[in-house]
Parts: sequence; structure tokens; C-alpha cells
Amino acid sequence: MLNYRNPRLLRREILRVLNFYYPDCIDTRYGGYVAQLDERDGFIYDGRTKHLVATARAVHNFSVGALIDGPVWCRTAAEHGLSFLSNHQWDVENSGYDWILDGRDTADNTRFCYGHAFVVLASARALEAGIPGAKTELERAVKTLDRHFLESEQGVYADRADGEWEAVAPYRGLNANMHTCEAMIVAYDVTEEDRYLDRAYGIAERIARDLAAETDGRLWEHYDADWTHDMEYNKDQPNHQFRPWGYQPGHHLEWSKLLSLLAEFCDDPWLESAARDLFDWAIETGWDDEHGGFYYTVDEDGAPVVADKYGWAITEGIGAAALLGRDDEAYLDWYDRLWEYGESDFVNPRHGNWFERLSPTNDRDDPNRGMAVEPGYHPISNAFVAMDAF
Repeated sequence: MLNYRNPRLLRREILRVLNFYYPDCIDTRYGGYVAQLDERDGFIYDGRTKHLVATARAVHNFSVGALIDGPVWCRTAAEHGLSFLSNHQWDVENSGYDWILDGRDTADNTRFCYGHAFVVLASARALEAGIPGAKTELERAVKTLDRHFLESEQGVYADRADGEWEAVAPYRGLNANMHTCEAMIVAYDVTEEDRYLDRAYGIAERIARDLAAETDGRLWEHYDADWTHDMEYNKDQPNHQFRPWGYQPGHHLEWSKLLSLLAEFCDDPWLESAARDLFDWAIETGWDDEHGGFYYTVDEDGAPVVADKYGWAITEGIGAAALLGRDDEAYLDWYDRLWEYGESDFVNPRHGNWFERLSPTNDRDDPNRGMAVEPGYHPISNAFVAMDAF
């Protein structure tokens, strides 16, 4: 197996994923990106749909490419996408980012905290890469998040609102807050403005310490408007694409990574301790000893609910293990093991991109097509984290 503790190989990993998407992802007709590329061969199956998260993630990805001195097109591609976010995904009349566009026309203007968080992440990373307009976009995205989603007394964020900001849905979720925390960590790292660190720490403290204490240190996904655990939410839809019932080992790994990153800026012992506990639980409960990979969801007793394997969970484990491994060599053993599994099962041997989902026995059962795609964000961001760790 290749030695992925070598930053040069991690850089190669980032660039081979970017090369899968570029140049076909550059939309010269409507602007922005064509994100819906078949993960098997790069065939464009939808050239019109613009999903906010896919656009923001691609801006982030190409900004990372520029930061690691990738080809010159990394910078121009990041500029191309950020311009689209600013001028077309942003709804001037209602002051929010549209969720889905058809070309340049609004198809769904629901305001999702999750989507706005990714604009914060994208613009922060673009600012780090020196992309014009990134600072202005960062400030606008943060202002919008805090104005409409932040629940100051709780220190966390609501999930979604209608397009005119007239009604906020009662659902509260871990996922939107996790990615808002991630975005604020990056924003702080880039700008050194304390307000971003305060936001990130507040989210982590409420979710990964206080609320997790109510479920024996594990992270439940779903809450009501008062931030009470909703243990029945989507129990009848365990395969829901975005809000499945159950505990997600992959999100425990992702929070482990975020807490490790926060610990670099905040001298609070609970952060490192919780990061280790979350990673250890994901390994002990979520890892499939027979076939490899992490179960998508498990129940309260740790039994698999949805046993499908997702590539993003492997890459989040890689990022978390790289950070934890700075103080404990045992985590680097898992770092190597996760890379080995990822390379053998999830990486497209022809093109170098990562497949999104596999069956419980690591078979590719369908092309995983849809609007809400994964444009290489997880393998790129975690390889970037690992580069810094080593």
C-alpha cells in the first residue's frame, strides 16, 4: 500500500479528484458548475441543476487546489464558482441563498442552514486562496446565518426556513450544526477573528458535550424546536437520504475531527477527550469486521440499521485519525487501514474519484445519481487536513 502519511501523496490524491471533475464541471452556458457527473465515467447526466451545496463544495475544492499549488485552472475554476454563488445563487430580493436553480432560474428557494454553512466554508477557503470577492461573500454569508438561524440562548442554529424568511421549521438537526461548526473553524483559521471561534466552540459545546451527555456520549441526529432529542424522527424511514433514523458512525468520526481541530485553538481538555471517545465508539460499534467499512446507521444497541457503506465516512475517519495520531500512534494504524480500504473499494480505479455508496458487501449497485451530489468534497477536505497533520 502507498504511504499516505506522505504529504506529496496526499497532494496527489487531491489533484486526481479535481482532475476527474475538471474541465467538464465548468458550465460555460449558465455559469457555475455542472456537478452531476456519473461517478463511474464522468458522463454528465444533468447539465442544468445547480445545487447550493454542490456549488459551494466545488468552490472549496478548487480553492484547496490553488492552496496546494495545483494547476492554474484551480484558481480560475474557484473564481468562476464564487462569482456564480455571489451573482446567481444569492436571492437579492429576499437576501438568502437559493437551494436549487434550474440554469439561473430559482427552482427551490428554501433556506437551509446547511447550505448557507457551506457558503461560509467555501468563501473562507477562497479567501485563504486569495480569490477576489471572497471576504465580502464570507461576511454576507455569516451575517445571513446569524440573523436567521442562530438561536443565541442555545448557541446553535435552526435548520431551515421558507424562501421569504417568514417561518422557521420546528426541526433541529445535528448535521446543519456540524457543518456550521466546521465552516466557522475554517473562517477563524483564515481570518483569526474571535467571533468565528466563539460560534464554532458554542456549537461544539452544546452538541458534542451537553446534548451528547444525555445519550451516553453518543450523538443523536434529530431534535425538536426546544432541542429535546426526538428519538422517533424518521424511524419509519431508516433509509432517508439526509435524515436517517439512528446513530451515524460517520458523523461521530466527523465530530471527532472537528473537536481535534478546535483543540488546536481552545485549551479545553474535554475537546481532545471527546474527540478520542467519538472515534473509538465509531470504530468499536460502526466498523464492519467482516466486510470492512462503516455501517451507515446503527440503533441504540449498536446493531446495524442501514448497513450500506459511504465513502464520506471513510474519508472523515481518515481526517480524524490523522489528527488524533499526532499524540497516539494507534490512531495512525487506523489511518493506514482506512486508506487501504478506501483505495481497494471506494476509489474509482480508472479515474481516481471516490464512489459515493457501496452495498453492505462493498458492491456498486447503481450509479448513485441525483441532484445533491458529492463533488469530491470529503476526500479533498480530509486529505488537506491530513497534509497539515503530517
